[in-house]
Amino acid sequence: MFEKLFLLVKNNAGTAVMNNPVIPAGSREAVLTEASSSIIEVLKNQMESGHISDLVKYFKFSGTYNESLVTSIINRFASKLNKFYSIDMASAQATATALIPTVMKQLVQLSNSKQTQEFALGTMLSKLNGNQADLNGLVDKLMVA
Repeated sequence: MFEKLFLLVKNNAGTAVMNNPVIPAGSREAVLTEASSSIIEVLKNQMESGHISDLVKYFKFSGTYNESLVTSIINRFASKLNKFYSIDMASAQATATALIPTVMKQLVQLSNSKQTQEFALGTMLSKLNGNQADLNGLVDKLMVA
């Protein structure tokens, strides 16, 4: 799933990262990894802090619920761009804002699609918790609620 998330980020990285003059050409692949890890870190943090029902609602309502989740991912990614790649904060925010909402919208679509099992919400959340527990049953219950 994590490799597929990286590919999803990469497929959407055109203007935001790959053609962005503020990101050095030699750092673009690493920046894509930072974007993917920012998404994973924020989703995992949501789970670890007991907000799994908020995550389910976010994915259930096609991303219109809890826009603060997307904002958190944007801010995390922008901070990494600033800290690790010395990109000024305004450019880092612009880059993150150009990439993350599009990726998250597609992630929601993929998680709701019956064709992409690795992005099914229960499977995705189980992988985020290190496969310590199968969360499919819990997610199914929360999706009905």
